[in-house]
Amino acid sequence: MDIIKISQINKLFGNKDNQVYALKSIDLTIEKGDFVAIIGQSGSGKSTLMNILGCLDTPSSGSYQINGVETSQMNNNQLAELRSKTFGFIFQRYNLLGNLSALENVALPAIYNGTNITERRARAQSLLGDLGLGEKLDNKPNELSGGQQQRVSIARALMNGGEIILADEPTGALDSKSGENVMEIIMDLHRKGHTIILVTHDKNIANYASRVIEIKDGIIIADHRQNEDICQSLTPTKTTTRNVFSHYKYMLCESFKMSIQAILSHKMRSLLTMLGIIIGIASVVTVVALGQGSTKTIMENINSMGTNTIDILPGKNFGDMRSNKIKTLTVGDANYLTQQNYIDSTTPNSSTSGTITFANESVSAQLNGVGEQYFDVKGIKIESGRIFSPQDVKDNASVVVIDQNVKNKLFSNGENPIGKMIIFNKKPLKIIGVAQKLTTVGMSSDTLTLWTPYTTVMNKVTGGKYISSITVKVADNVSSQQAEENIIQVLTQRHGSKDFFTINSDSIKKTIESTTSTMTILVSGIALISLIVGGIGVMNIMLVSVTERTKEIGLRMAIGAKQADIMQQFLIEAVLICMIGGVLGLIFSGLIGLVLGIFLADVVTLSFSTNIMVLSIVFSMLIGVVFGFMPAKNAAKLNPIEALTRE
Repeated sequence: MDIIKISQINKLFGNKDNQVYALKSIDLTIEKGDFVAIIGQSGSGKSTLMNILGCLDTPSSGSYQINGVETSQMNNNQLAELRSKTFGFIFQRYNLLGNLSALENVALPAIYNGTNITERRARAQSLLGDLGLGEKLDNKPNELSGGQQQRVSIARALMNGGEIILADEPTGALDSKSGENVMEIIMDLHRKGHTIILVTHDKNIANYASRVIEIKDGIIIADHRQNEDICQSLTPTKTTTRNVFSHYKYMLCESFKMSIQAILSHKMRSLLTMLGIIIGIASVVTVVALGQGSTKTIMENINSMGTNTIDILPGKNFGDMRSNKIKTLTVGDANYLTQQNYIDSTTPNSSTSGTITFANESVSAQLNGVGEQYFDVKGIKIESGRIFSPQDVKDNASVVVIDQNVKNKLFSNGENPIGKMIIFNKKPLKIIGVAQKLTTVGMSSDTLTLWTPYTTVMNKVTGGKYISSITVKVADNVSSQQAEENIIQVLTQRHGSKDFFTINSDSIKKTIESTTSTMTILVSGIALISLIVGGIGVMNIMLVSVTERTKEIGLRMAIGAKQADIMQQFLIEAVLICMIGGVLGLIFSGLIGLVLGIFLADVVTLSFSTNIMVLSIVFSMLIGVVFGFMPAKNAAKLNPIEALTRE
């Protein structure tokens, strides 16, 4: 029974103007279970014929049938499946993958045949045991002799059954003793029913065959049978069948494992590949964290000015040089605003500067006359003592609350300031409370500040009837913008003209939020450029990797890998490299945040967001897909025989 039949096969190389025939009108049939040796000098076309027989290469014209099926009608995937289930290749240079053990090299074809890991490892172990390599299962190729490597190659050829064994100069790289051992193994395979097609230039090796075909200049010049040994007792190897979804899931898992192996076996190259991603992700996350941290700090400071508050000051705006001459804001204005339903509370403010005297110490300070609700409106907390009461305001009480700077300046010896009397511009004031450290925006950290009832300032210190400002707290259910418009309208009617301006904390907050968001987006955009550059670096190194691993790709295709399998593996490698780079980038960003937190805690605040971290990992994986696609596609498009023979 003929297992192979070829008719009028031609193979040409070169362009139309300079074509060379490698094979000319070859007609050949090979029976199932036969042992055929194809001999000829270098350049005679014997290897080209073998590559066509193994479906690694395609003829320029003619017919090639295997078990009655025309191969020219098959697509790439069908040819890959045919190579996987029908052929077993034994190469002169073994073509073992250096990063895999002997067991893993032998089991490799079964991956593309859909065999589960338990079955393929058991079969690989059995095959290696039969070939005398039972103790070398975990050895890498560089830990094996030439003869042992060739036996691993033979075991790999038998992994999926190897109905047809194609041996290309199987003893060419071996010493005579090892060569004899290999030929004994091949003879034994023939006796078990395998169809053997052996290519050699050595007539002594050809003498092992039942049939010898001599080829010269692309033409068969001799074909004679040495004996009638044709063995057809081969037991078919069990094949695994899966539905489309199950096969896709299986190959995805296997490609993932192979990608991990490839990354770990080239650690330095993988690290250099992901370096751009690491820097890019670290830059983006750190910049966003810095923006969010700065925004958070600014918002906290704004909130310390008072939540939903509006300050009313004399003049047209900040910087108005005439503002100190405008004396129109009164306590009556504050009381009138208190009566409005959109106002929660008001506090008049009357400020002056002067000299504090305590014991033998005299220092300059700012005295703020405020209402009892001022501390709540401005979010000022008391460390010790108390704030003044409504009765203190009503009675013009000579009481004062001091800040931390006053306490540190006048009571540096640890003396309790509560109850002590200080002199401000020759007016005695009794200390009833100490405020916590102030963090309010715009307030100098070294300014000495005191608070006393505004009635005390007006009636006992300055003697003026006008106040310097009014602080209003807007009711919770009212829009601060609407309340601001109403305040302007009411006070303009009371004063007869608009001789004041307002500062709305909510408007400041929104402006700062908008500004910081814009700056974060801008700087993040710049950081994203570095991430894209990193992606381009991934693509370049993956393209180089495809070139370096051309023979590996050719081998995988020879033993049954489809184009989709090759593309999937390289694409997963790119995605994994970028994902790992993204994770390392996050770790690097965290280290940056830690260092900045230790050395620049008072200057820089970073706030890391879980959402940004997750998005960064997703984006890095997307970079892997986008920039890994071209290298993966190039790898999948390689011609198997060109890949195998490329140096």
